[in-house]
Amino acid sequence: MKDGVHPEYHPVIFKDASSGFAFLTRSTMSSEQKMAWTDGREYPVITMEITSHSHPYYTGQQRLVDTQGRVDRFKKRYAR
Repeated sequence: MKDGVHPEYHPVIFKDASSGFAFLTRSTMSSEQKMAWTDGREYPVITMEITSHSHPYYTGQQRLVDTQGRVDRFKKRYAR
């Protein structure tokens, strides 16, 4: 690989906003927000709305995650 061509690849914490589940992996993404991990170090945190921990396909449960009121608008529009 050429130097200076590829973005920096470093450890990052991805956190599920709906369940609070977090996992540490490596990524080119970065964030100003930081969080302490179990090893005592601080890493950048990327907050995600849905991960494999809360997605219905992986959990086997239908859980409704409505972040912008879409379901309420739908029910209001078609409630006849």
